[in-house]
Amino acid sequence: MSEAPHADRGHTDDLMTFLAASPSPYHAVANCAERLEKAGFRQVAETDAWDGTSGGKYVLRGGAVIAWYVPEGAAPHTPFRIVGAHTDSPNLRVKPLPDTGAHGWRQVAVEIYGGPLLNSWLDRDLGLAGRLTLRDGSTRLVDVDRPLLRVPQLAIHLDRSVAAEGLKLDKQRHLQPVWGLGHDVRDGDLIAFLEETAGLPAGEVTGWDLMVHPVEPPAYLGRDRELVAGPRMDNLLSVHAGTAALVAAASGAGLRNIPVLAAFDHEENGSQSDTGADGPLLGTVLERSVFARGGSFEDRARALAGTVCLSSDTGHAVHPNYAERHDPTHHPRVNGGPILKVNVNNRYATDGSGRAVFAAACDRAGVPFQSFVSNNSMPCGTTIGPITAARHGIRTVDIGVAILSMHSARELCGADDPLLLTRALTAFLED
Repeated sequence: MSEAPHADRGHTDDLMTFLAASPSPYHAVANCAERLEKAGFRQVAETDAWDGTSGGKYVLRGGAVIAWYVPEGAAPHTPFRIVGAHTDSPNLRVKPLPDTGAHGWRQVAVEIYGGPLLNSWLDRDLGLAGRLTLRDGSTRLVDVDRPLLRVPQLAIHLDRSVAAEGLKLDKQRHLQPVWGLGHDVRDGDLIAFLEETAGLPAGEVTGWDLMVHPVEPPAYLGRDRELVAGPRMDNLLSVHAGTAALVAAASGAGLRNIPVLAAFDHEENGSQSDTGADGPLLGTVLERSVFARGGSFEDRARALAGTVCLSSDTGHAVHPNYAERHDPTHHPRVNGGPILKVNVNNRYATDGSGRAVFAAACDRAGVPFQSFVSNNSMPCGTTIGPITAARHGIRTVDIGVAILSMHSARELCGADDPLLLTRALTAFLED
């Protein structure tokens, strides 16, 4: 089985490792932090006073990370170059009272997060991961990365209407996974199991943010392995690319701007949280960076006026079985390079001047790019791009990688596109 002759698969191999190691937003930012630390960045606490020294720094808050690199001699009014992304993906999340079941089955009560393709979670081996909060307020990551749960589909013999009418799922009744057998539902069983798994004393966990994930690892697909199938590409693909681009930009010389990675949580349900793009986190970090370098409110205003953000999120490749759902003159294809996302009603933040910024970055990187617009007869999705532009007054451009099966438990992208995106983002941050 031959590889595509032009492909550099080392970067894509690393992306697959990152996806597998990041079953929750909390794991994703922890993995980002580990990569940043290896590149010489250091974590700064929000409760500490910040200094104006040069070098790489980052802030962690829940499932969000903001990282930036201050070049030697950067003035307080130096503009920022920001890559924006999000760490969350649609999935099933554990309820406050998780232990449930019926008819001899032990089940876990889950809530629907975001807008997942529900059928993609059926009859799939699922693990459980997330964040545990302990009695002293500290947190511990947990990842049960083995077949633990399953949402069993009803046999067609018991619902013949499926053949004629299609599958219809009730979010409350049909999505509760099983995880064992037993007639007695015992409150606290799931958390006790996770305490044991994490090596914690019984009764130590008082809070949790837990979600299920498919345990099947990412894999190359196709005759020439030119495709990649895996979970959470929307939008950990962009988080991985943004982290790699920031590290690459920080290792160079002659930076005229301050490169930034802003990876937010909660994009899939509106971004309105203290770790979402509609919260104050990014603005606060940028302001404090300006002020730590001796800047004034005037310097802050000058810095933001010259700042540009690339909001990087996955978009839709043309689907061979549903081509009529796409705009007839805009058919982004996988392995065709990153996409520029446009919507004149501001569902995406791109305008003509933003297109020029992205086109210049792609030109410098030697990377082709494509344009995406929605079919006029269909509603358009949105991203953190318009939120970032409106909240901070920052010129913002929406881009990403074209994929299939968006919001499925397992999505599909081209094996070359992750590296092409990273090269474009690196060129943008280095300008």
